[in-house]
Amino acid sequence: MNKRLVFPVTRVADHLSASQQCLATAESCTGGWIAKVCTDLAGSSAWFERGFVTYSNAAKQEMLDVSADTLHRYGAVSEPVVRQMALGALRNSHAHWSLAVSGVAGPGGGSADKPVGTVWFAWAGPHNQLSTRCCRFDGDREAVRLQTVETALQELSELLAGVV
Repeated sequence: MNKRLVFPVTRVADHLSASQQCLATAESCTGGWIAKVCTDLAGSSAWFERGFVTYSNAAKQEMLDVSADTLHRYGAVSEPVVRQMALGALRNSHAHWSLAVSGVAGPGGGSADKPVGTVWFAWAGPHNQLSTRCCRFDGDREAVRLQTVETALQELSELLAGVV
């Protein structure tokens, strides 16, 4: 496992295990990389419930209940879409917490308002907790995706530290 990812995923595991809660992931641009990092950790079955890889808009709609209208209005890389992805992951799993990512990893696909490296994140939890964030990462496709995985886990770790 990439050394940059060990610390945040270990902290996530510790927090979720201690509270007997579990996580579901909803991933687009990372293609399951966050779920892979989580399940690389021995004992992850105690706190990792499932991962949704929803790369296409159809998958987002079918697996996570993302509205076609939201996708049409805002595009897949947007705050409204990741909010719906995170909430859909909770509704369609037995998890207590979810995280969702959707972004433009490149090298193509960017636009003036959503350049390559733009990634939207959402984290959802018990008691209607929901937070979002947008980042713009530099680098090639691999670098953007790695920074996305790292940010998703680091932010979740910090969120859990303040709640669990």
